[in-house]
Amino acid sequence: MKHLIFTDLDGTFLNHHDYSFEASKEALKKIKELNIPLIFTTSKTKAEVELLQQKVGISEPFIVENGAALFIPQGYHGFDLSKLSDFDDKKVIFFGKAYSEVMAFYKEHKEEYFMVGLSDMTDHEVADLTGLALESVPFVKARDFTEPFILQDETKLDALIQSASKYGLKITKGGRFYHLMSIEQDKGVAVKETIAIFESLYEEKVHSIALGDSQNDLPMLHCVELPILIQKHDGSYLETDIPNIHRSSYQGSKGWNEMVMQYV
Repeated sequence: MKHLIFTDLDGTFLNHHDYSFEASKEALKKIKELNIPLIFTTSKTKAEVELLQQKVGISEPFIVENGAALFIPQGYHGFDLSKLSDFDDKKVIFFGKAYSEVMAFYKEHKEEYFMVGLSDMTDHEVADLTGLALESVPFVKARDFTEPFILQDETKLDALIQSASKYGLKITKGGRFYHLMSIEQDKGVAVKETIAIFESLYEEKVHSIALGDSQNDLPMLHCVELPILIQKHDGSYLETDIPNIHRSSYQGSKGWNEMVMQYV
């Protein structure tokens, strides 16, 4: 049976503080030797993921901005992807709203709900908040579907959620930011569709694995056969009622390496 591995990035494949994946090298080598698609499933942008794929040395499908879209490399394994739309040098399936629609709500309500979005932050502010190098910030800001933001008054969250829902939008929480996005999208929707696509292309059932650590990973973890929680940077674990969940003993990329080596 063929395998698919879906993985969150920040706090999972990448360490929370330094964004390193050095401790995952053993598992990465195993995945490449077994020709298993490693599908980054993240709140990051297309530009960020493409840069990371270059560093990791892979060219695989990936899911961006909390399930907003699935991108597949042109000519991937010789599969017939002609029915899919083109987006730059990739094939794409969209699940979320356009960035312009999300930003229309944000601009109208940001002062009312004390939201400070990534688009309103300077590059230096984003670098200070995330710990990213300054030269990486333009990749973070190159958004196509969602707006990450800081909520300056947490008591406004419930009212914000209700207001956003009237516009067909919702709020989810990642490692550092809240994310404003289409109500129709999440990582689970995108992962289910990706599994279906691969089963159609392979003409057989696939064994699906997912690794994550945050609230926005729950929809993804719910819809795979082997869900894995990575220990958070503070030593805690995300609370979940998923019955067959597995938990790493370590944080970040070390925990990711541990679990991939154990279950793949």
